[in-house]
Amino acid sequence: SCSRAKDVTMPAKLPVNFFSTRSPVIDLFRGQLDYADQLRQDSEIVLYFFYAPWCGQSIAAREEIEHVASRLSDQVLFVAVNCWWNQGKCRKQKHFFYFPVIHLYHRSFGPIEYKGPMSAVYIEKFVRRVMTPLLYISSRSKLLDFLSNYEPGVVGFFEFNASPQPPGYLTFFTSALHSLKKDYLGTMRFGVITDKRVAEEISLVHSGSVYLHRHANTSLIYPKDIMNFTAENICKWALENREMLIRWLRPHGGKSLLLNNELKKGPALLIFIPYNPLAEIHPLLDEITKVALEYHKCNKSQAAEPSLQHLGDTDSAAFDSSVTDAHMKLPESLSITKYPCCNTVVLPQWHSISRTHNVCELCVNQTLGVKPNKVHVPHCNFLEIEAALDSFYLQEHTFFQVISNTIECSNFLSFYSPFSYYTACCRTVNRHFLSFISSEKTIFQTPKVAFSSHGKKDNTQFSIPHIEDRNCFIPDLNISSMNITGLSCRTNKTLNLYLLDSNLFWIYAERLGASRSTHLKEFAAIIDLKEEVHYVLDQNQSLAGPTLENFIKNFSVLYSPLKRHLVDDSSGHFHDQHVITEVTTNTFHEAVFLSGKNVLLLYYAQWCGFCASLNHIFIQLARLLPPDNFTVARIDVTRNDLPWEFMTDRLPTILFFPHHRKEQSVKFPEDFSVNLPNLLKFILHHSSLSASEPCTKECLHKESVLQQGHISHLEREVQKLRSEISALHQAHDQLEAQLSEARREEQRLQQQKHTLEKQHRTLQLHSEQLQATYDQKNQELLEMAEKLQELADASENLLKENALLRILVAAREGKLQSKDEIKEPLQSEQTLSEDNDVSLSTATATFEEKRIDNTDTMETEHSSGNRTE
Repeated sequence: SCSRAKDVTMPAKLPVNFFSTRSPVIDLFRGQLDYADQLRQDSEIVLYFFYAPWCGQSIAAREEIEHVASRLSDQVLFVAVNCWWNQGKCRKQKHFFYFPVIHLYHRSFGPIEYKGPMSAVYIEKFVRRVMTPLLYISSRSKLLDFLSNYEPGVVGFFEFNASPQPPGYLTFFTSALHSLKKDYLGTMRFGVITDKRVAEEISLVHSGSVYLHRHANTSLIYPKDIMNFTAENICKWALENREMLIRWLRPHGGKSLLLNNELKKGPALLIFIPYNPLAEIHPLLDEITKVALEYHKCNKSQAAEPSLQHLGDTDSAAFDSSVTDAHMKLPESLSITKYPCCNTVVLPQWHSISRTHNVCELCVNQTLGVKPNKVHVPHCNFLEIEAALDSFYLQEHTFFQVISNTIECSNFLSFYSPFSYYTACCRTVNRHFLSFISSEKTIFQTPKVAFSSHGKKDNTQFSIPHIEDRNCFIPDLNISSMNITGLSCRTNKTLNLYLLDSNLFWIYAERLGASRSTHLKEFAAIIDLKEEVHYVLDQNQSLAGPTLENFIKNFSVLYSPLKRHLVDDSSGHFHDQHVITEVTTNTFHEAVFLSGKNVLLLYYAQWCGFCASLNHIFIQLARLLPPDNFTVARIDVTRNDLPWEFMTDRLPTILFFPHHRKEQSVKFPEDFSVNLPNLLKFILHHSSLSASEPCTKECLHKESVLQQGHISHLEREVQKLRSEISALHQAHDQLEAQLSEARREEQRLQQQKHTLEKQHRTLQLHSEQLQATYDQKNQELLEMAEKLQELADASENLLKENALLRILVAAREGKLQSKDEIKEPLQSEQTLSEDNDVSLSTATATFEEKRIDNTDTMETEHSSGNRTE
């Protein structure tokens, strides 16, 4: 019985380091989630980067994480965990649907998942917000700066006179972390006030009070008597009652309904600006925020927050004009004066025969940015008017235009005072109307036009400015109706304002009509899905506050002067040698309606697989049809906008435009299969002449010539096909010969393979024998080496004993020599002192002998001791 073969699977390779060993990120590439939890116990802020080694987005985000870790590694612990290794605990305990995933922990609170762009600046901004979820507000100026931000602000007042923290502080601190957990964009800012005097500015008296600031509506105080004071309740209350004047959109790059859900809410103004989250100041964002605030400011009453009325009187050096305009809380004397100084100027006619003049009213407007003294009423003098006239005549060429019934205004800064600017409003009138101007004082009114904060002058390069530059004032219409303040509540076409970072999402701007060659990535567009239109702000203008205001005003009026933007595919232009013509938005009218040929147009898209399968059919059709009478074209509906009467909701769609009645286009039936015979029948049927029209001899002659041309064209095509068939037969014969040769070569290689296998087995046997011989010889050599080592050890011992014997012999010889030297002086003394007593000499001799014997005994013991050692 034969058993079924078992499946053989290769075990997964062992994981390797994903981050460099020199990186500040701790890389747990074996998925040691338990060790990661141990590391978290010793750190206050921890960032977990869960990755898969094969994931392209994880590889791309690795460098961004390392960049953030190099800046914050002294304050934050960065840990990377491989959650794809099947033997690791992370893979067994975590089940992620995408990679990479970033989790942050603030002490025991977490995880806080980061879902923003995988860019170093955005990640670092989010980590810093987790590190310091509360901003400390210590003075009135900091309070005003905090409240003037476009993000909703939540302020808590706590008196730190208790130990260790006042009641409710930790709850408020945790609520700030909850807001980051629920909204990764970080659109809620939390601040804390410890000074009672500062807290009184926003009507916070009791410690533990929480205040939600709103710009256009009344601010709120957390109702402790209705809701429990918990972190979840505070966060939920703030998110439900926050005011979103302008919102950031950050698509994650995958399939989502983010843009669709937002655009379905109504007309949307998408503003693309280059944004750096780590920058301290954002002048362009502040300017856009002021426009959004004015647009949504429906309630003009200042009684909503009376406590902020006097904030501008203190610490005025710290307040800039942008903060003042954002809140509109400064006294009336710090705004543009209501009664500027004006003077009427009549420009000469632009042509000697013309009976028209340009009449302008030039006004000196005083405004305050940062000025030490308050100006209540302007004092006009001749010098100011003269300076304004000088500045105006330098730019009078701007107002030399064709006859216009509208009033056009322009602002330009003063050359002498940084706190004044001039407004010139001009209109073309007839000569007989000049006498009426002198008596009529209300024909011109000073428009309320805000000047850009960065001080740019209006673009006067073109004689006729763009529509967004014009302030069209009708004398019968009240000027206040053109003001943008509260415009969202005074029109049925309310705009939702959105911001996108052009550094990350410029591809969306390009799809909406932005230029790809621009170096300044600033762009604005209005999209109205209900009306299926969108408008683009002219990119020749700077994206500033007044420009956006005019753009919004022109969209909000009943009959909008904005021109609908049609997207054109500028990359897909075919040359003359191509048989299929690529049609775009700009060439649609010329290629289809103005063409004197029959046009067959295919609607397709890049993502449409069935459309791509029809390419060879349309190429064959274009080759069959005579190019003098027929044009085969196509248009990409995803890259081009079409007039509404030629739109389609199904792809592919085929339309045929007969040359003599282009307005009577015919659609290819959907129940017919799209193939070459059906297309030819469809074209010939709808391109033939009408039966009601009598055909003359000339018509018959043309028809016969046309049919003869068709026949000759088809004969040429048949001849080409025959030549191609013969060439294919020859190629088939050559291929058969090559296949037979390949089979013979395969048999020869099989024989060589068997021979080589036999030789391999023989060599393997010899290898085994040689290996056994090698092992035997190696064993013998090891035994011989052991014997030689024993002999070497014995020889070394003998050498040591020989050296000791030599030392002992030398010592003995020295002792004997010293004895001889001692005996000689003793004999001389006995000869010289013969008179001495014999007993004394005998005693002396006896004593010396004992001493010598003792010395010999000590030397002998010493030698024995050395030998023993």
